[in-house]
Amino acid sequence: MNLSLRHMRAFMALASLRSFTRAAESCSLTQSAFSALISNLEGDLQVKLFARNTRHVELTAEGRAFLHLVSHLLPETERALEQMRDYVGCRKGRVAVAALPSIASSVLPELMARFATTHPGIEIVVQDVASAVCVEMVRNRQVDFALCAAVSPRPDLAVETIARDSFYFLCLDSHPLASREKLAVVDVIDEPVIGFESNSSIRQHLDAAIYPRQWLRSRQVNSLSAAAGLVAAGLGVTIVPTLALPQFARLRLRAIPLALPLNERDICLVRRAGEHPSIAAEAFLAVVRAGVQDAMHALEH
Repeated sequence: MNLSLRHMRAFMALASLRSFTRAAESCSLTQSAFSALISNLEGDLQVKLFARNTRHVELTAEGRAFLHLVSHLLPETERALEQMRDYVGCRKGRVAVAALPSIASSVLPELMARFATTHPGIEIVVQDVASAVCVEMVRNRQVDFALCAAVSPRPDLAVETIARDSFYFLCLDSHPLASREKLAVVDVIDEPVIGFESNSSIRQHLDAAIYPRQWLRSRQVNSLSAAAGLVAAGLGVTIVPTLALPQFARLRLRAIPLALPLNERDICLVRRAGEHPSIAAEAFLAVVRAGVQDAMHALEH
């Protein structure tokens, strides 16, 4: 049988009002259309739900049993449909994102705040992890998409470059190079720099940029905040991308543009190939695509 919301609503109206005329009016139907709905329902069930006479409409024993079922089923069905309308209308939902720590702490909060003004019912969950972990989280369906550094092509991934960032030499104002407006590799190649662990996308780009030469490293850290603290304490210099500049801004360090042979680093949006994102994820993706490059430009000023 085809039990629809219209059937259930019509049945509940007639069971409550006990009048075809009043029940039809409450459902905004003509009496003939309403009577056809009830007849269709009884025909599908192959049972009489109502006993009719010229004055009264009463529930049969089977009608009372059906009333017990529908009084529970109808509210749950309506609630489920309302929730689906909320999801379709982007009023509710959840979006999971994996992002480089430098992205998660710089441009992503602004984009999330912008999205929240128009979609307050959608929850954005961010995992700040290394670039390789971002990719694995996408492949394992732990997140809807990832924002990370350049990714090697894979058949199961859709990779889209949405922005590019450049690199800066960070030092104290007292450093001999602090007065320079811009620097080249030749100016800094002999500087002992505070570097990052081997799985860091920053280190991987910097190493590739001067290969087969190598940077002279004074120390190695796991996080941008650790590097910032060491530079601020006068324990060295470091090289970081545009996305990392907010980590150093409060320390009032000198940030000097550094021209590298590989001067720009791709910032990629990674999704599972061939899969359509949820409506909520699609809406947030639109905000990310439209705003990430402008947000990065703002970091440079």
